[in-house]
Amino acid sequence: MDLNKLDRVGRTTFNTADNGVVYLTFDLLEKAGVRHGFSTRKGGVSKGIYESMNLSFHRGDEFGNVLENHRLFADAVGYDYRDTVFSDQIHLTNIARVTEEDKGHGMRGEKGIPEMDGLVTDIPGIPLMTFYADCVPLLFYDPARGVAGAAHAGWRGTAAGMGKCMVDYLHNNMGCNRDDILAVIGPSICMECYEVSADVAEQFFAAFPEEEHGNILLKKENGAYLLDLWEANRLILERSGLKSGHIQSPDICTFHNPELMISHRHTGGMRGNMAAVIML
Repeated sequence: MDLNKLDRVGRTTFNTADNGVVYLTFDLLEKAGVRHGFSTRKGGVSKGIYESMNLSFHRGDEFGNVLENHRLFADAVGYDYRDTVFSDQIHLTNIARVTEEDKGHGMRGEKGIPEMDGLVTDIPGIPLMTFYADCVPLLFYDPARGVAGAAHAGWRGTAAGMGKCMVDYLHNNMGCNRDDILAVIGPSICMECYEVSADVAEQFFAAFPEEEHGNILLKKENGAYLLDLWEANRLILERSGLKSGHIQSPDICTFHNPELMISHRHTGGMRGNMAAVIML
């Protein structure tokens, strides 16, 4: 990918801010007018295996570098980094309602809101942030009720139906109409690059109707499977009552684009983290 020609690619737009930070936005959320962004590895100050926009305080990078990366990313997207609220990301489907009291939770180097992979708020000015490096970031927005949400869905969270849990929470706890909710499936690893063991595949066979198995899993000659997390999450969201036109999938794979994206599999785990953020 030619980084000098970053522009619109399918459903996403590559944005290069004045401070040099490169981040992605989705057409669906841009048109709805909600502030959001998916970071890349470009535009930060971290060095070595963390180069350069590492946004995790917990992978061994220098604290000051990570803090500066957050400031740069926030300036590019347009929010106050000091108010950002982090998820904890323990690969479950727990969801927290974020309030004014939670502002800045995670930004001092502590873990995100404990045991929460999903965050929801109806309060303007609170950036919700999840982290990823192949796993699936999910962002939600209800323009009718003024509610935003962010969730982390690795293979465990996807198999457990994190997307459905978020939609149900928005409907049951925030008063959202399922017909109004918008959702995007953020940059993550594509099916071609994501080989999983048979025991992981079995969890998806159990979680999805038999007629959908062929859409999300492809068996290889070595007995392993290729898993399509993009389609799995899309199916979950659609089954949860979202309109098909209110769901957007990614068009960039983290593994396929190591010069732009951070990929756990591509680096063998020697890496930092990217982040997804949304704010009312």
